Amino acid sequence: MALRVEYLIRETGTNLWRNVWLSIAAVLTVFVCLALFGVSILVGRGADSLTSQWKGGIEFIIFMKPTATGDEDNAIKKVLDESGSEIKSYKYLDQAAAYDEFKKLFADKQELIDSISPNVLPPSYRVVPVDSDADAVAQLGKQFEDKPGVYEVKYASETLRNLESITNLVQKGLLVAAVVLLIVAVLLILNTTFTAMTSRRREIEVMKLVGATNWFIRIPYMLEGLVHGLFGAAGAIGVLFLFNSQVFPKVQRIDLFQYFRVTTGEVWSTSIWLLFIGALVGVIGSTFAVWRYLDV
Repeated sequence: MALRVEYLIRETGTNLWRNVWLSIAAVLTVFVCLALFGVSILVGRGADSLTSQWKGGIEFIIFMKPTATGDEDNAIKKVLDESGSEIKSYKYLDQAAAYDEFKKLFADKQELIDSISPNVLPPSYRVVPVDSDADAVAQLGKQFEDKPGVYEVKYASETLRNLESITNLVQKGLLVAAVVLLIVAVLLILNTTFTAMTSRRREIEVMKLVGATNWFIRIPYMLEGLVHGLFGAAGAIGVLFLFNSQVFPKVQRIDLFQYFRVTTGEVWSTSIWLLFIGALVGVIGSTFAVWRYLDV
């Protein structure tokens, strides 16, 4: 028997409607697990962007006050220049350079760029010490903490340790929850498909008597599982874009997460993975059910 598109659509729709509440439960479970999985990926991407200012061996950053005077800036520069045996190199970013860096980091978030002006961003000195030992770096950085015009001194070891502990905790929690729900989703789709086939037992028996192949019978039920997975993934993708537009900008207002950044391209690439995983989950659950049923 040849499979026709109208037949597949009709049979798949019938199966979904007959078990509408089970189908909704399966879709919601897929939705929640993929949303958690997708958010955990984006959190990891955002955490990677947070380390961008520490590239090149930078061990501490001296943030000046936006209102720091030229004399206060020159005093810091003089101390850095006179510490040649302890400081390998340093780089000064004035407010314009800090604004350029900010625009590059958030190039796809024009509304965020428009809300910031160069005069509110602190100029900074990015310092690479000769000795990168944490204690030596801390001792070197402390001499700048109380200098006039200095807003704060941030240390790579302390900042990165805090970031790693927070992001790892969030990621692991989300991933564990996602894996558990993923297993539940497969079982729900399996049960939904098996229930649909059981309720149409007589129809299936008649179809087999008139020569229908196993594949002819299986495909509509497998498509039912695919629909569950794709609908759940579509909902999860909506959550990713919601997080990127509403939640992550609020996270960036926290001082520690100022450079937390997730690009639109990263959201789209993660979305494609969610569609693939959703489809795979749906097909695996429904395929196991139809093979188990027709083998009995």
